[in-house]
Amino acid sequence: MKTQALKLSGVAAAVAALFFGGYEAAQPIHSAHAETPPAVMAPTAPNVLAPAAGPAAMAVLPNFQSIVERCGPAVVNISVEGTVKTAMRGQSPFGNIDPNDPFYEFFRHFGPQMQAPQGGQITHGMGSGFIVSADGIILTNAHVVADASRVTVKLTDKREFSARVVGIDKATDVAVLRIDAHDLPTVALGDPAQTHVGEWVLAIGAPFGFENSVTAGIVSAKSRSLPDEGYVPFIQTDVAINPGNSGGPLLNLRGEVVGINSQIYSRSGGYQGLSFAIPINVAAQVKDQLLAHGKVTRGRLGVAVQDVDQALAESFGLEAAHGALVSRVDSDGPAAKAGLEAGDVIVRINGETVGSSAELPPKIAAVAPGRTVTLGVWRKGRDHDVTVTIGEMKAAQVASEDAGQPERASFGVAVRPLSRDEQRQAEVNGGLLVLDAAGPAARAGIQQGDVILAVNGRTVANAEDLRKLLGSGGRHAALLVQRNDARIFVPIELG
Repeated sequence: MKTQALKLSGVAAAVAALFFGGYEAAQPIHSAHAETPPAVMAPTAPNVLAPAAGPAAMAVLPNFQSIVERCGPAVVNISVEGTVKTAMRGQSPFGNIDPNDPFYEFFRHFGPQMQAPQGGQITHGMGSGFIVSADGIILTNAHVVADASRVTVKLTDKREFSARVVGIDKATDVAVLRIDAHDLPTVALGDPAQTHVGEWVLAIGAPFGFENSVTAGIVSAKSRSLPDEGYVPFIQTDVAINPGNSGGPLLNLRGEVVGINSQIYSRSGGYQGLSFAIPINVAAQVKDQLLAHGKVTRGRLGVAVQDVDQALAESFGLEAAHGALVSRVDSDGPAAKAGLEAGDVIVRINGETVGSSAELPPKIAAVAPGRTVTLGVWRKGRDHDVTVTIGEMKAAQVASEDAGQPERASFGVAVRPLSRDEQRQAEVNGGLLVLDAAGPAARAGIQQGDVILAVNGRTVANAEDLRKLLGSGGRHAALLVQRNDARIFVPIELG
């Protein structure tokens, strides 16, 4: 059976197209910068179908007719045209994807709606969008209009307009369009925080080009973190979403938009029960910034984080497995200046609980650079607050290589110290290169080529340091490991 993977749910125009550098996402812009849509009819709850007579008729199902009648005219179909070069051998027409990657067939933009002749010139694509301001402001997905040379918007009354791309933000997959029109129908925006798992929601869009199709389902989960999508806490639903739905609205039972349909999880390229939408509050923040400044500014903390599982929680003395474990601190970043260290567990931000590492990036990213936040940090068995002045995103890179003589440490690894050049290149003090892994180390996932930097927060410079630190703990130990360009904590079961 083939491995499942994410796919963008709509069709890209033409060519479809760390947070280690620091949690960048849309900075809030106050409403004074946003174009305020005219008053719309107050959303009302849909009619409810009365259950049929008889003891077996238990379910009461919603009737979505009133929502579709009210909101449908504000949903638009988007056609795009662009140019693309024929992919060379070993190159992917869907982006920078390694053809040898086992997920090559799945990690790509949708393509069934696109038509590109051999040799590469003209391509056509299709997606969806919705009007948020009566003077022609439209929200859609960035991947729908990225690299398009022409964008056409079609309304439900059959009018067509040439659209201008005001701006796109690929990090959140949000784009803002403008058409030259007035007195347009609009949708009301809701609050995703008030949307709960199990609630009914519906989508309106153009799956496979079938304009203004309506599908419905429930919210399956909230705050989902997807690969390479660190700044969006996605809403997961079981609403049927297919190519062409991208950029269309996800609506609640009050007729309010709570999300923008963006991706699905599929083996086949079609809907298989897992759909993901960008929360509308995230999209609205991006829209406000693009309209006001033409770009999106994101806050930067300057750390890499990972989830805390039960073994790591025990290693750090936490009562429960929660928070974001700091695995790396950029030497020139805001976190380093505030005194954060690898091994700290961020459990709160401005008093709000951080349940997992996925929750931290969008929260930090939404803070305007230059503002301060108070982080609740668990360090060496104690809880204390750290005040950090948030910076602006910068790329961070860490590199390391190997050389030297191995030493055998007691828990199943052969290691050697990093040379001075290697330490300088990796921006570390000390560190042990893993030349071989077996026993408890291999079972924990330690691999050849990993660099062990610390044990339970204490740096290691040689195999003897490693043996002593592992021998002085309890049943578990947390190793800080650098693997390629990432740093992670690996829990070791010592028996």
